Amino acid sequence: MIRNPTPRLVSLITSSILSVIIGLVAFLATGYNFIDTLIIFGVTNVVSFFFIFYALEFFIYRKIKLIYKTIHSLKTQRYSSVNSLFKKFDWDSDPISEVNQEVITWAKDKKEEIDHLKKLADFRKEFIGNVSHELKTPIFNIQGYIHTLIDGALEDPEVNIRFLKKASRSADRLCDLVEDLISISQLEAGELKMEYERFDINALVRDVYEQLEYRSKERGIELTIKEGCNVPFFVYADKYRIRQVIVNLVVNSIKYGNEGGTTTAAYYDMDENILIEVTDNGDGITQEHLPRLFERFYRVDKSRSRDAGGTGLGLAIVKHIIEAHKQTINVRSKTGVGTTFAFTLTKAQ
Repeated sequence: MIRNPTPRLVSLITSSILSVIIGLVAFLATGYNFIDTLIIFGVTNVVSFFFIFYALEFFIYRKIKLIYKTIHSLKTQRYSSVNSLFKKFDWDSDPISEVNQEVITWAKDKKEEIDHLKKLADFRKEFIGNVSHELKTPIFNIQGYIHTLIDGALEDPEVNIRFLKKASRSADRLCDLVEDLISISQLEAGELKMEYERFDINALVRDVYEQLEYRSKERGIELTIKEGCNVPFFVYADKYRIRQVIVNLVVNSIKYGNEGGTTTAAYYDMDENILIEVTDNGDGITQEHLPRLFERFYRVDKSRSRDAGGTGLGLAIVKHIIEAHKQTINVRSKTGVGTTFAFTLTKAQ
């Protein structure tokens, strides 16, 4: 079988078959006159060839070519009218194979687009469900505390202070969640402009350590700098946003690290970049959870995560901040050994 036959080849084959049939009929009709039959065969072949070729080229192939070009124009938006399609197309090309390829490509693109839209729809449903759940918890807590106070606990000084403090913590958690939602939506929309400056990342980490010293001592966790790294490492980045990254990573190491353990920061000169690592010696994270760790509201241990506080958006915000700097962040972990978060920043000149 001939693949992708041209109009000329189709016309030649069809006219030859037709001429042979007519020639045989003429041969029998003329009493086996070979000369007359040969003339009839030749004339029939030439006339039928041009007629069939014209019909294919001008009535069928050109329609197919126009359809092909219309499909192509819908993808590229290069043409403004059908007339321009007709004039600009290369009529000597093979339209059948081109239409076939275009339809296959178009169908593949549409399938990928549909799959992507389905994933977005699933993601939207999951996100709305997560937001609803995260908002519901502190709101219901506040509502419960207030109702308890209204029902009589307000008269007991010890009880009302305790419940007011609980309501205050739930309100703070609600505010943190709303602020994180605003931050992540702005980061994803590219609305937050990075304010780049030259600063010492080691000095910033030490400042964060000092800020979180009380919290780390509550769990007996020592905040340290790796030996040989306690020297200036200058980077070019948004200091406020990178501080947000460091705080999040160190707070996570304090929350989920083992009591009496350590959190260690380290820096490595990578020529054009500085690699920053934050390591704890906690229980570690199993490999199945690592690919989804930076997703919004994803929690490895849901009950423990909520007891420890946090909004479930911290690592997602961290990832967006690092990517806004056109850098990368990754995590490696081993159960029973600990977890290391590593990210790069542009080295300051």
